[in-house]
Amino acid sequence: MIVLYESMAAQHNQGFINELKRFSSIELLTWDDWSEQGLEQLVQRVYGQSVFFRVRQPHAARLLEDRGVRLINRAEVNRIANDKWQSYQLFQLLGVPVIPTQKTQLALPYIAKTANGHGGMEVWLVESEQDLPDTETTLLYQPVVPHTADVRAYVIDKEIVGAVKRSATDSFKANYSLGATAERFELTAVQRQDIKKIAKALESDYIGIDFLLLEDGRHLFNELEDPVGARSFYQTHDDNIAELLAKHFTKLDQNYPFRDSDRN
Repeated sequence: MIVLYESMAAQHNQGFINELKRFSSIELLTWDDWSEQGLEQLVQRVYGQSVFFRVRQPHAARLLEDRGVRLINRAEVNRIANDKWQSYQLFQLLGVPVIPTQKTQLALPYIAKTANGHGGMEVWLVESEQDLPDTETTLLYQPVVPHTADVRAYVIDKEIVGAVKRSATDSFKANYSLGATAERFELTAVQRQDIKKIAKALESDYIGIDFLLLEDGRHLFNELEDPVGARSFYQTHDDNIAELLAKHFTKLDQNYPFRDSDRN
């Protein structure tokens, strides 16, 4: 199996890559050329192999899959997870609670974010017109929702393998990579039900599902992460994501070309 990263991301995630090598037979491939010619070369390089797709390149994922390359996650998962508007529409379609999101500005204060940002980047708290970002990128707008923490659930196949509560004291962003504190979080039955509903609809292999934890205990879904990082999981759990993924890879190989779509 090939594990595909962009060069800088591979350096940043070398520890995780090393863990994957402990539990599964993988080959690391770094790739940075997403031009038409570069993609043709990539297709030739990975054709006939399974690819653990660890880049945020929905166009490339779709091309590879259309050419017969088997991706983990599927191209459609990469497309939806890397477009917050598409994620929002999916949440609405499934009937799970979600932060109201729109493409027109709200009354101040509000949250503005790009559709394809990740890791807490390209998200702004707009309290005055001066706070508006200077960008030509189309923005999405959300109300400021009072909440106690941000929760990320980690899902492999349709199994929830853990959840992390992330809290920030000096910022409205609760991303672990931006300095937020993280602790293990026990999901409620309702939260687990909603998370499994999302994972089943996506037919995902490995994904992060984020929601806000409200002051009254309710939750509102916010975003999806593909590829999802596992630093906060390793910080708070004894299980090894790489080992769990290796078991999933084995199951995929055993069932190929079918997926276990009926599993709850």
